[in-house]
Amino acid sequence: MKNKLNWTDFVESCNNCQNCDLAKTRNNVVIYRGAIRAPLMFVGEAPGADEDLQGKPFVGAAGKLLDLLLTAFGFPSESYHICNIVKCRPPENRVPTPEESKACKALLATQFKFVRPQIIVLLGATAYRNFTGSNEPITKIRGEWIEKNGYLIMPTIHPAFILRNNNERISLWKDLEKVRLKMEELGLLPQLISQPEMPQGRK
Repeated sequence: MKNKLNWTDFVESCNNCQNCDLAKTRNNVVIYRGAIRAPLMFVGEAPGADEDLQGKPFVGAAGKLLDLLLTAFGFPSESYHICNIVKCRPPENRVPTPEESKACKALLATQFKFVRPQIIVLLGATAYRNFTGSNEPITKIRGEWIEKNGYLIMPTIHPAFILRNNNERISLWKDLEKVRLKMEELGLLPQLISQPEMPQGRK
């Protein structure tokens, strides 16, 4: 009987993956940031240039914005796991193709088995489309809970979009506030003592 896959084996299988042409242009496979097992899982679109160089997701400008909000709401690093639909950077930061997303699907499914989240935050339209199969605009469906396959799912705006449209920052703030309150309600995090204040961004 084959031994059960462990995290080290999973990382190795990601690093050795040649399932699509993105493997030819990547510097690093980008797997996760945060805790391996966590009640909260953030799923974004794809690594960018900074992520490709560092081998970690959300370490560029969009990641710094996300970190500001996570800190403001008091999410400890052991409470979340951050990843993307695909693990290799598409050239010029383009949206991953359906074929590329499909090639990475089995690895992402295995990743979910390790993380075992109760709540999933889908960051942006690509993550939402790949996870739900729906093409609805993210601005129309964001902020509303979805229950699917035993998960509580919160679709929201990608932080990179907010860097270009700072007026939408309040939308992401409100959605993460709902996530924080839901985690408190489920006993996954203690109640915050004081109400957080939204970090100020670019005008």
